[in-house]
Amino acid sequence: MKIDRMLSQLSEWLLGNGPENDIVISSRIRLARNLSGFPFMTRATERDRKSIREAVRSAVLEIFKPDSFYFVDLDSLDSLDRNYLWERQLISRELVETEGACAVLIDRNEKFCIMVNEEDHLRIHGMTSGFDPEKIWSRINEVDDKLEERLHYVFHNKYGYLTACPTNVGTGMRVSVMLHLPALVVSKEIDKVFRSLQKVNLAVRGIYGEGSQPVGDFYQISNQVTLGRTEKELIEKISDIVPQIVAYERQAREFLLRERHEIILDRCSRAMGLLKTARTISSIETMHHLSSLRLGINMGLLNEPDIPVVNNLFLNTQPAHLQKHNGNELSQTERDIARAKYLRHKLDEK
Repeated sequence: MKIDRMLSQLSEWLLGNGPENDIVISSRIRLARNLSGFPFMTRATERDRKSIREAVRSAVLEIFKPDSFYFVDLDSLDSLDRNYLWERQLISRELVETEGACAVLIDRNEKFCIMVNEEDHLRIHGMTSGFDPEKIWSRINEVDDKLEERLHYVFHNKYGYLTACPTNVGTGMRVSVMLHLPALVVSKEIDKVFRSLQKVNLAVRGIYGEGSQPVGDFYQISNQVTLGRTEKELIEKISDIVPQIVAYERQAREFLLRERHEIILDRCSRAMGLLKTARTISSIETMHHLSSLRLGINMGLLNEPDIPVVNNLFLNTQPAHLQKHNGNELSQTERDIARAKYLRHKLDEK
């Protein structure tokens, strides 16, 4: 299957080469759009869903070169392949569980994707490594403009783009940043950060966005409301807040190096030792230890492996990726054994 080709490449958001990449894993922007002439998804018939999907397919074939993207009909995929795309953050959990006609367009470099028939008819999603929301906005704004030339969006002169969820009405934009904040967790300052974000109407979610729980000290921060805000204002708000969190995390890391050097070194070294020797390990435990490993490398406490290698392990030890690499479905016990074997092999290479 064509999406299997992605197994051999690292997702754009995990490259580890963007601004502030020691703390900011990735930046993302999502646009919600609906097509006129069709009901919202909660009232759409299967015929409507198929018509929407074909309209989008025709539009993207006019815009992009055929060898530059994958257009995947998700109703043709089994649960394993859908979860594989979800782990790569190319589709949402809702789309994993959706029945009927739905699809996703994926840029071959995984710099953007377009979900079709999720909560809205279209969800245009751009991502990049590190902290660079302006770069993503430039990219997906161009994609959105080209689509709008071919697809008639539902737009209200007063309220802006109309969406299934009232919180998305207006620009339909959500700006989010994924942060790795282990030092703030260790120093017990993370709750203070969360309270400050709530006061300025920013949401905190887990690594897989809405509905997911934080794992491995990774958090997604995003705007909650778009109505009454311009795209520039939403990007500026995130751009003002995130550097403050980055500075706070760096201060916490400096404190740990200065005041708790042996304790934090022990934590990071133990994580490396366990990952290199475990015979069975769960995905959640793996995430926690890889978080410590990543912290140790960025703080100069560990010399190897490189950050992109660690980022790759985050992705390829997830359940669906592990099974795709293995070539068949595995029980949870089998996955835990296979995960430990995969980690030992990859870390021994370094």
